[in-house]
Amino acid sequence: MPRPRLSSEVLPARDRLENAFWELLANRDYRKITVTDIVREAGVNRNSFYYHFASLHELADAAIMHQVESIPINQRPDPDGDPTDQWRERITWILSHPEQRRRLDRLALIAGPHSTVELAESLRDFTRLQIVNMLQKDPTDLDLKTDLMVDFSVGGLLSVLHRWPELSDTIELKDLLKEDVAVLAMGIYLAMSREDMLTYWRRIFTSHM
Repeated sequence: MPRPRLSSEVLPARDRLENAFWELLANRDYRKITVTDIVREAGVNRNSFYYHFASLHELADAAIMHQVESIPINQRPDPDGDPTDQWRERITWILSHPEQRRRLDRLALIAGPHSTVELAESLRDFTRLQIVNMLQKDPTDLDLKTDLMVDFSVGGLLSVLHRWPELSDTIELKDLLKEDVAVLAMGIYLAMSREDMLTYWRRIFTSHM
């Protein structure tokens, strides 16, 4: 079967299957979703499902990974620019872009009541891997400080996703740009820019004393 033209309004089967997963997860528990539900929602047949995925769990993992990788936070800062200003520009764009907000809405489902421990672990693992890749580190050879920073940051991001349904309608952009709120994210971003993080932390703590 030929691939759909880029101008076609019909999405490829794999994309339709992933979209079906998110649509169903928004309305029912993951444990109650079946392959039959997925193919019916996606408008494809079972052969198409098993051509792309070996199981429902494999589809879920692919859908989660796709959303994590599609949030454009992994672009390294310009070494000649101010990483703080660049971070503000990046987070402003993400939160004002409808497609990026939809990705956050979807990932929040993995931290929500319809999810499972297994899905939450997949989100944690993929997020951790994405951050390690952003830092250009070997995930099998992290020093203790970096390992702790990554774990701490992942935990904070998952906590935000857990609260995202209420935060997305009430929090203002200026709140997310305050240093005391964005300190973890800024820490990762500064690590990417190779700036002296100790100087940055001292500046933050001094300004809040």
